[in-house]
Amino acid sequence: MSNIIIIGAGQAGSSAAFKLRALGYEGSITLIGEEAYAPYQRPPLSKAYLLGELEQDRLLLKPKASYEDNNIRLILGATVKSMDPAKQVVCVGDETLNYDELILTTGSSPIALPTSMGGSLQRVYSIRTLADIDAMAPEFVEGHKVLIVGGGYIGLEAAAVSAKKGLDVTVVEMADRILQRVAAPETSDYFRQLHQNHGVTIHEGVGLNRLIGEGIVRGAELSNGETLDVDFVLVGIGIRPNITLAEDVGIKIENGIETDAYGRTSHPHIWAAGDCASFPFNDKRIRLESVPNAIGQAEAIAGNIMGAQTEYVAKPWFWSDQFDIKLQIAGLNTGFDRVVVRSNAQPQSISHWYYAGETLLAVDAMNAPREFMIGRRMIENGKSPDPVLVANPETDLKSLM
Repeated sequence: MSNIIIIGAGQAGSSAAFKLRALGYEGSITLIGEEAYAPYQRPPLSKAYLLGELEQDRLLLKPKASYEDNNIRLILGATVKSMDPAKQVVCVGDETLNYDELILTTGSSPIALPTSMGGSLQRVYSIRTLADIDAMAPEFVEGHKVLIVGGGYIGLEAAAVSAKKGLDVTVVEMADRILQRVAAPETSDYFRQLHQNHGVTIHEGVGLNRLIGEGIVRGAELSNGETLDVDFVLVGIGIRPNITLAEDVGIKIENGIETDAYGRTSHPHIWAAGDCASFPFNDKRIRLESVPNAIGQAEAIAGNIMGAQTEYVAKPWFWSDQFDIKLQIAGLNTGFDRVVVRSNAQPQSISHWYYAGETLLAVDAMNAPREFMIGRRMIENGKSPDPVLVANPETDLKSLM
């Protein structure tokens, strides 16, 4: 084995490359990315970077010199034209590159508003890449009116940044409540109140009919008949895994690029990790859009390419920063039938514990890092504390471990 190619220069791709070197792989590694930048962190884009609190260089996952030092070839600003699993080659630019093993870390792309709804108007932005954020940054002028379409975490993070910068912020969410797809009503209530306390207007159960403007967006027509004047629009209505390369060569697709427990796709020499890949988890198949999963899955694949034959066991956790609140989430709440609320003495510090019957599934911890860490350890170790004890603020959670 002398050539490994990684397509997708994000968190998963970079993690796989450096893990291969750490495990002693001495062959060639080529990391190909569509963006012109070396691999960088995405989570701070809609938070600290957009606020101007983080310089671009500090977004980098590794100093650019690290790739040269580790003999990792970076091909940036390049689109892979095709790949041929039978011949084990990848065509990028004017080059045809051979590989022994190929890792797809192609990530995901934001779902755009259709042109029929005004999605192609100027000053309508997606929130995904460094170029997206740099393009929209000049719009963040105090007093400007911004419409945010989508009340998920990415939309709410953008709303928090906009409000902190003095903009007039409106969020529209077509579902009955913000965060409906990912959180319990209790968590939705917490963040709705947080945003309203900071002057954000939230419309729930209200969709966007269309954006209004001649070339440049000037307004928005909502499903409740209301018309808004806007200076710009941010769209955060979800993402789709980038599967085209895999799909075009017949690799099996199911909720992303299907992989087995080792990270291998339906082709024996092609692997996939990160946002683009689905994998077995607790008798079902899931796809996780998170930094910890991108790292864990990519590093597991690196180990398996080197012969480890170790199944990837996901330990899901996530986070979101909004205003002065850090939300930390442990586990997956799918299938919960009740939520236990645990309050703390500190203002705005609270945690929500998701149960299915007597089984603890997940924890949402708002400014409650201790509850997050204990809940995470319980979930990872298969422990389910008595809900009555969890709800009692006098209970020492650590004693329930």
